[in-house]
Amino acid sequence: MDMGGGEHGMGGMAMAPPPSPPGAHGGMRMRMRYTHMTFFWGKDSEILFAGWPGERGGMYALALVAVFALAFLLEFLGSRGLDVALLPSAAAGGGRRVAAGAARAVVHALRVGVAYLLMLALMSFNGGVLLAAVAGHAAGFLAFRAGLFGDRRAQVEDAGKEQLACC
Repeated sequence: MDMGGGEHGMGGMAMAPPPSPPGAHGGMRMRMRYTHMTFFWGKDSEILFAGWPGERGGMYALALVAVFALAFLLEFLGSRGLDVALLPSAAAGGGRRVAAGAARAVVHALRVGVAYLLMLALMSFNGGVLLAAVAGHAAGFLAFRAGLFGDRRAQVEDAGKEQLACC
């Protein structure tokens, strides 16, 4: 069956043009970007934004502090103390319950947004970013879930849930 390809038998498909010779782009050099698909160590990376932190050590340190702070904030937003603070009292009227529910929904949306942002930062596959995120989660857990800043009941309730889950 002839598909209009003539004597070449290409089935109607056109050949791709040959690659341009070097220097044919008007003297402009195009920089090829490489995205790591495995974990690597080093300050030369891109985290969250194109070109940031780049090759500057100070900006890389700032990026690690930002990732630590995001993970710490995520633990705060998921803490039981914040959730209890946003619950309406039993004697609250309908308007206060709606406002409390809206506040909890806003906190939930903020928590999900921060979690996605932290996930995107981790997708830089930089080992330092991974360590900063784990350290931020650990510090946030210690601060808000292990009872240092919150009430001790959250610690006991979490321990009871873990025992039920394992047995």
